[in-house]
Amino acid sequence: MTIAKNNLLVELFVEELPPKSLKKLGDSFAETLAASLKAQGLAAADAAVTAYASPRRLAVHVADVAAQAADKSVSQKLMPVAVGLDANGQATPALLKRLAALGADASVVPQLKRAQDGKAEALFFDSVVKGAHLVEGLQKALEDALAKLPIAKVMTYQLADGWSSVNFVRPAHGLVALHGADIVAISTLGLNAGRTTQGHRFEAANATVVLKDADSYAQQLESEGAVVASFAARRAEIVKQLTAAAAKEGLKPIEDDALLDEVTALVERPNVLLGKFEEAFLEVPQECLILTMKANQKYFPLLDANGKLTNKFLIVSNIRPADASLVVGGNERVVRPRLADAKFFFDQDRKKTLASRVEGLGKVVYHNKLGTQGERVERVRQIALMIGNELGGEALAGQAQQAATLAKADLLTDMVGEFPELQGIMGRYYAQHDGLSDDVSYAIEDHYKPRFAGDELPRNMVGICVSLADKLETLAGLFSIGQVPTGDKDPFALRRHALGVIRILIAKDLPLQLETLLFYAFGFFSEKSVEATNQLTSFIYERLAGLLREQGYTAQEVDAVLSLRPQQLSEVAQRLAAVRAFAALSEAAALAAANKRVGNILKKVEGAVSDKVDVAVLQEAAEQALHQALGEIAPKADAAFAAGDYTASLQALAALRAPVDAFFDNVMVNAEDEKLRTNRLALLAQLQQAMNRVADISKLAA
Repeated sequence: MTIAKNNLLVELFVEELPPKSLKKLGDSFAETLAASLKAQGLAAADAAVTAYASPRRLAVHVADVAAQAADKSVSQKLMPVAVGLDANGQATPALLKRLAALGADASVVPQLKRAQDGKAEALFFDSVVKGAHLVEGLQKALEDALAKLPIAKVMTYQLADGWSSVNFVRPAHGLVALHGADIVAISTLGLNAGRTTQGHRFEAANATVVLKDADSYAQQLESEGAVVASFAARRAEIVKQLTAAAAKEGLKPIEDDALLDEVTALVERPNVLLGKFEEAFLEVPQECLILTMKANQKYFPLLDANGKLTNKFLIVSNIRPADASLVVGGNERVVRPRLADAKFFFDQDRKKTLASRVEGLGKVVYHNKLGTQGERVERVRQIALMIGNELGGEALAGQAQQAATLAKADLLTDMVGEFPELQGIMGRYYAQHDGLSDDVSYAIEDHYKPRFAGDELPRNMVGICVSLADKLETLAGLFSIGQVPTGDKDPFALRRHALGVIRILIAKDLPLQLETLLFYAFGFFSEKSVEATNQLTSFIYERLAGLLREQGYTAQEVDAVLSLRPQQLSEVAQRLAAVRAFAALSEAAALAAANKRVGNILKKVEGAVSDKVDVAVLQEAAEQALHQALGEIAPKADAAFAAGDYTASLQALAALRAPVDAFFDNVMVNAEDEKLRTNRLALLAQLQQAMNRVADISKLAA
């Protein structure tokens, strides 16, 4: 039997959807509905799916959907033969009851199949399940799609009958379901499916759009309804218009994917227009102006070739009037007070120095168990001072503690109060206004960096000291009171702070010991400091391991290096390179296996194992040869290690393969003679020390 197939279109017409969620809502609606149809056999697994999402609609087009799914043969396990049939091979009451639940009776017992199921033989019932009809299947798919929409908060609204109410993200006013040109009789949210939808609120050629069939949806909406239904197409059109309008002025629009997505979700028929504001406002830091235009007005500020803000911006309008001057003028009038506010905040803030604000931080609570921002700043200052002393002596330490003291002062300014995203940035501007050096001023801005994956690092050594101090203080303080991230929960962004510390230490090649840094940080948190230090140490190495695996190192390579807990993280890359080079040697596998064996032997020994070998006690030729080889090779490996040549250090160990193999082939380690046994264990302890300075190569064993 040939089953008729046609393309399917489903649209839910609603009031304006949340713009920041529209893309996710549209993708989820399309993917879930299509996946349900595919699971029911109404659409092929590779059927083309097209998502549509505009401010007032969620829609999906699915290719080649069947009017009815094909019948399907199903084999169902009933129960073990011993339970379903008695000694005479007759059906037991349990089997008859199970068959009745499936719509069958005793007449099918002779046709039941027997097959092995684990250790027992079981009975299986073969039947043909009728394929789902499109109406029932699409109804289920639509309910699945609506139930799984990623809606942060639903609203309750009343239906047209005046009695019933439903819950949804926004009130829904129309439902379209077309299979080819035919309406599919489904319903939801008090709506019955039809073929009529609505176009643009103001610019549609017709108040309603009567859809001919599933395939004419996008074309009819655009030509009759003045709506670009596809989110992707609308976004691409906005980018095209932004680029063209900016090029006409010899400028470029600011790049911001999140803003672009939000604006795409606010308009159905984009029209990019050019606006201007008074050049006097450019005296305000451009970060302030850009943020207020983006966050409050959804405009795209225009930059010159040097990345400097100009007094021009682009508006993405939802209408296309013949004369756009009123639209432009209205937007220019709206943005002016916003920019004036920013200028007012900037002028007012500069009337007080940053230093004069520091005392006020003592009245701002940081955490109820960790005190005020003032107390926190003092801790950060002292940690920065110690790091500065290590990295650059007294001069750097002095700058670091000055920057750390002022780093949080801009939290009390009007500008940061209005725009928290500008913390640090405004501190830099105000520090420069106060006459502080660029090193200190930029450190105030940079101490928050890196703020996210891929963000730039602090640009000078003062910023590095304060950034490390700030992140270490946060980590140590919160770990000391048990605020450890669990699962997906990380309200204080401690994973980000740990990764920031790791990135700075590695990328800036800093000669700092992790143990020392944690000692500095936990010096201010005495309660449970040992337990918390151990927890935080493991937490940092776990983050480092994940980062290294993302960079392409294998789990074995990472484990070999990090199991030794190297204290100078800037050396980790060289150690990994050495491990990779060592693993490529023909001797590597045998030495790794031997190292693992040595570790297992030494673990089983009760008490401490000495590494002092008495040459006079060495009996067997193989143990004498291993001792001699260690005496020759270990100093070479140690010298290369001390020189930082980790690859040469590991590769020197390759010469140990033959004497190590001979030792394990010919020498009984756990000899009955205690003196002999102790001496051989000491030899193995020496071997383990020599082999595991760069990395624990036993981790490379298969």
